[in-house]
Order: sequence, then structure tokens, then C-alpha cells
Amino acid sequence: MSHISYGIRLAIESHSRGWSKFHKLAQVWKPSRDKGIQVSKEFGVPFLAATQVFDARPIPRKWLVKDQTDNLDSRFVKHGMILVTCSGSVGRSIVACNPHLDKFITNDLIRVESIDSKYWGWIYSYLRASKTRAMMKSSRYGHIIKHLETNHLKELPIPDISETVLERFNNIANQVLDLRDQAYAATLAAEAHYEKCVGSYRTTDSGELGFVVNSTKTIFQTRLRLDASRHNPLAINLWAHLTRAGKLQPLSECGFKIWVPGRYKRIPASDGVIFLDSSDLFETSPDTDKMFADGEFGDKYKGRVEPGWLLMASSGQVYGIVGGVVLASQFYVGKVVANHVIRIAPTTKATARPGYVLVALTHPNLGTPLIKALTFGSSVPEISPIDVAQFGIARLNMKDEDTIADLAEKSAELRGKADILENQLALEADDIINNFLIS
Repeated sequence: MSHISYGIRLAIESHSRGWSKFHKLAQVWKPSRDKGIQVSKEFGVPFLAATQVFDARPIPRKWLVKDQTDNLDSRFVKHGMILVTCSGSVGRSIVACNPHLDKFITNDLIRVESIDSKYWGWIYSYLRASKTRAMMKSSRYGHIIKHLETNHLKELPIPDISETVLERFNNIANQVLDLRDQAYAATLAAEAHYEKCVGSYRTTDSGELGFVVNSTKTIFQTRLRLDASRHNPLAINLWAHLTRAGKLQPLSECGFKIWVPGRYKRIPASDGVIFLDSSDLFETSPDTDKMFADGEFGDKYKGRVEPGWLLMASSGQVYGIVGGVVLASQFYVGKVVANHVIRIAPTTKATARPGYVLVALTHPNLGTPLIKALTFGSSVPEISPIDVAQFGIARLNMKDEDTIADLAEKSAELRGKADILENQLALEADDIINNFLIS
């Protein structure tokens, strides 16, 4: 693969004109390493690791001391700055939008800024093109963890394009950025309205320092499973808070069908169907390079999902994706979703809209802690579809539920449009590179 990727670069550079070195169009740099003194949320600045930056809804897990951080300004990113992964899965690119602002962003992401704004959209599209990704991977080094340096990026050959095409790339890239900002704003508005309706709940007792429960009065009254997560005082107190706020109705009684597909064989095929793993669901414009031969994929839908379904990661680490939920949009149509994802599909008898259920399940303070409390197992925690079906949804008056649902469903739709447009940009950039190679 690396020799083919290097061949692409040589083929571009063999042309005497019509291309430039990447550093002629963009500034490429990254912050120096920082000691990163970690403190509690109340005293620090939120920090995002490289993988978190690609999350559709980044939730910080670390907070760092601001006053003892070197080169402070370089730790933050500007709106529209291009970020490129430089270790591990190298060469992934994303444009910084509102969720990334006012947070420390890891130095494991290379910063790319257009020298002239007219090149911005083309630079971003070029970096996302599959042939450019291949060239970046051919430049990486390292045995266990791959690395990409700023100089590798600076020396990439980038074809010249006309002013008209430059403007087109800028316009579409700006649409992507605007759609992402709108989607994030709609998510925050939906969560704020839900919290207003059920009441705020804040506590410093997360249960992480350990807790004691009465096995006779607490555990065996509800179930025989002894996993401590279910009996975390945070979850118990939060359930009591929601119960006081209004009626709790099991998700299955809200008119939703809940299941996971069975096991199946994964047969790689270059002409197969696009496969999305559970981690892909929570990323901004995830890579769609995993393809398998078409088959049954464990259920009557052949692994496909429909817009309006809720998708929940059923396994993973508690601090990570397990229990995460997304609302399927047009972006998912025709793709196969892994069987490590619980399907929550509304039926014709549904009394709650998917958008409202999404917020009830994923609100950072009022939903996520309860979903995480459903996990069982130690090495790789799991969530059972049966527990999801029994999960209590706080029911509000129809007007409030519709307001929340409208915002959440709008957010999912906008995010899906952004992902589709972004993939379109990458394909068009690949076409330009292909045409340059054969010219």
C-alpha cells in the first residue's frame, strides 16, 4: 500500500507545472508538548483529546490548570481551523467549530491555517481526499504507534485549481461548518429545555470514590445482578429526582421496539456495503472505508437502519461510548450498522417522538448517568436490550416534548447533511487529483 501511495505523490510531482507544495498555501504547525496538570472541573479548563475532537458531541473528561500551561494561546483553536491527526490513525481531518472553542485541544492534532482564505475550502477538501490520506499514511513512521510530522504535511503536492472551483469548495465547506454549528446549538437548546422541564440536578457524589448499600433492602428487591453500577448513589438519587418531576414510563411502553441483530460473518469486499461500527456513530463524518460482502447481518433489516431510529452502543468502556445514543439520519441510509448497536425503533403506536427520547437518554446530567448505570461486566461493560426496554422515560406535556423533539431531530438532520456534504467534498477533491494524474 505504501509504495502505491508514494507513487501517487511521484506522479503528481512529475508534472512540471499545475501543482504547489502544501506549505505554499497553508501554515502547518502544532503546539509543543505540555505537562498538563490535571485538576477538578471547578478549577480547570476543559481538555479534548484527539479522538474526542471528532465526537459529534464532545464531552470533556479532563480539566487542566490554565495558569500553569505554557504557550496558552496555542492550546486553543480558532473557528474554521483545520485539525489533522498526527499519531495513531494519522491523516484524519476536521474543521474546528463551536464545540471545540474555549477548550484546550491536544497537541496530537496538527493545526492547518490557509494563508489566503480563498484556498481554505480546497485545502480542507484536499486533506480529506482518499488519495491525500494515502500519501499521508505513506509518510508516517513508527512501529507500534504511527506518527505524522508537520514537515510531512508541508511537503505534500497539491494541484492548482481555478478561482471558480476554489469558490465552490469554499462555499460548500462553509455550509458544512455552519450546519455543524447549527446542529450543536439545537442540541444545547433541546437539553436546556428538557432540564428546565424536569429540574436541574447537580451533585459532587459520582460514586467513583466507592459507596455502601444494604444488600437486603436495596439489591435483591429489584434484581439478582450484583454489578455495582446499578446501585450507584448518583443514579439512585437521580431516579428519585425524575420521579418527583413527573411520570416515568418504560421505553417499551412508549411504543418502541428494542433489539440487537444476531452474530454474523464479516467478509471484506471492496465492492461490498459500507459498514459502520459502534464508535463510528458518535464521530463527525466518520471514515467509511470498512466494506463487507452483503448478507443478512443478523436481522430482517440486513443490518440497515432507518432515519428516525435511535441507535445505542451496547458495549464499550463506561467513560467512553457504551450507552451513547444517536438519532439515525439520511447519512445512515444504505449502510450496515454493527450488531454491537441496540436498535430503538418507533412503532406506529409510539406515544413519544424519537427526538424527545434521545434527549431523555443522553442529557449529560439527567440521562447519561442513568444509562451508564445499566452496564454490567468488568472487562468490556455491556448494556442489555431488556434493560433499555425497561428504562423509564420522564413524560412531559405534549407541547414541551414536541419542542424538545423538534430541536433534537433538527440537530440530527443538520449533522447528517453536514456529513453528506463533507463526503461530497472529499470525492470531488479525489476526482480533481485523478484528472491531474492522467492529464
